Amino acid sequence: MTRLPTVISLDVGGTLIEPWPSVGVVYADAAHAAGLPELDPAMLNRQFLAAWRTVRKLPGGFDYSRGAWADLVRRTFGEALPADRADVVFESIWHRFTRPEVWRIFPEVRETLEAWKSQGFRLTVLSNWDERLIPLLEELRLDTFFEDIVVSGAVGFHKPNPVVFRLAERRWGVAPGEILHVGDSEAEDFLGPTEAGWQAMLVDRSGVNSHGSRPDLGEILRSMG
Repeated sequence: MTRLPTVISLDVGGTLIEPWPSVGVVYADAAHAAGLPELDPAMLNRQFLAAWRTVRKLPGGFDYSRGAWADLVRRTFGEALPADRADVVFESIWHRFTRPEVWRIFPEVRETLEAWKSQGFRLTVLSNWDERLIPLLEELRLDTFFEDIVVSGAVGFHKPNPVVFRLAERRWGVAPGEILHVGDSEAEDFLGPTEAGWQAMLVDRSGVNSHGSRPDLGEILRSMG
């Protein structure tokens, strides 16, 4: 980090919160509630990850619309999802992820955000998500930490597209070099913002990222002195 930022911008999924106890468990429970037989959550986890990698490589990428999520759900379930139940199962899953109980806030998040605010940093969110994000952050009581929440689905551009970083800068009224973005995706949360002239640091809870990543937000705080 070249100098202390004015604004700390945060990703959400994988950075502040994660599905709980897992995507597979939530998908299996929601599908069962919609009338499907019980399915193995571990199997759904594997198929979700494979489907997620596939859709992100499609032309135009993943646009975080309801249609894109519905396609991801169909790919995840594969032949286990009858065509005549696809819409019902998707709606069950869509609404299940609006509930705070299917998300876990990482243990150090509240303490770290409170410490950053007490040190005078302006805190914001820049996340690839859809219209469910702001109500979810309100339910989780995380929204009060942030002066602004930029949701990619609302502005029509997604990280690492440089347009979304320019839009955020204008909203926050700061120069690129005054922003530190923190997230968990190497492409979206490190390469994207650094190419836009922002500072960036990765929080890495999986051990797969590089670029001086930290295991949690608290370590990023300590690295800032």
